[in-house]
Amino acid sequence: MSRPFSIQSLIEDALGEIINPGDAARSFFVDNHSPRYAMGRNEDTLAVNRVIPLDGLIDDYFPGDQWHGIPIIKTDHALAGALVINTSTSISPVDVDKALSRMPHLKSVGLHQVIAASQGLLNWPRFVKQMRDEIREHLDAWVALYEQLADEQSRQTLRDTLLFRLTANPRYMRDYRVRTDEQYFEQFMGYTREVFVDAGGYDGDTTEAFCKRYPDYRKVFFFEPSLQNMTAARQRLNTVRDVHYRNLGLSDVAGTLSFDSGSGSASAIQNSGMDLITVNTLDQVVNEPVTFIKMDLEGWELKALAGAQMHITQDRPKLALAVYHQAADFRLIHDYVSSFDHGYKVYLRHYTQGWSETVMFFR
Repeated sequence: MSRPFSIQSLIEDALGEIINPGDAARSFFVDNHSPRYAMGRNEDTLAVNRVIPLDGLIDDYFPGDQWHGIPIIKTDHALAGALVINTSTSISPVDVDKALSRMPHLKSVGLHQVIAASQGLLNWPRFVKQMRDEIREHLDAWVALYEQLADEQSRQTLRDTLLFRLTANPRYMRDYRVRTDEQYFEQFMGYTREVFVDAGGYDGDTTEAFCKRYPDYRKVFFFEPSLQNMTAARQRLNTVRDVHYRNLGLSDVAGTLSFDSGSGSASAIQNSGMDLITVNTLDQVVNEPVTFIKMDLEGWELKALAGAQMHITQDRPKLALAVYHQAADFRLIHDYVSSFDHGYKVYLRHYTQGWSETVMFFR
């Protein structure tokens, strides 16, 4: 007799899931005749390449002829009978699976299958290891989070993203599409005449889209620590009204931090960063009420929220917060904002087919 559904039983089943690698995944380690390719440029591809040197990386868009020493192969040049591992995990693993299914001359396998077939030679991706540790240590808190979400779509989103992050199996994300152009702009938020804080503004793409969608906004406070990104944002937004630029990072205290400015939209505060940036708190920099705060700070959201305590306490702004950078962020960000006891309704939405771009909304 099957157990009644609960988020706890779903998690336990995923943690106990036995993955059948399949013959193609096993042959990845024993077949010395067929070429071995990958689709996906990330640290997991490099990990596979260290164990089993790849003959190529299938990528029709990469401009060079090699990536980290792995030859770039265009789709039309992939040799018949080659083994191809889908190492895409962040943005579009489902689309990669679909693309490979349209290439019957190739044998495709999933990263999760190859890891299972490796008998310990390959480790699980960082996002999987983090999530498994997080769930084992804080299962009750995740069950509580699930039960506190405001609608069924939020609960489904948590189920699907959680199961993918526990297994790296793209089948859990088959109902999702890459829709980053819709990120932050959910109808249930009821945006109107907002004073908008764009924390982690990058090149101005979110501010530009927000101002076009909600032209009755009052003003925007735009925070971006990278001078290169700030310059691009000023150019992009040069016809947009009432944008107040702050070439700063947001944190819990004022100071100077190391920053990796060479990673585009993924530029982040980190100890190994080659650049120094100035940071301050939202409470110190903005001295008027705000009504909507968006944060995507590559894992620094909790620090920045601590520096916005006064605004959250006094203004009760709407919040759209990236929670995908670290496994614990789902739980910790939810718990921190809930501690203000504002009676927020909490929603969760996801904007890719992989582990990235999950946003928690507080309305």
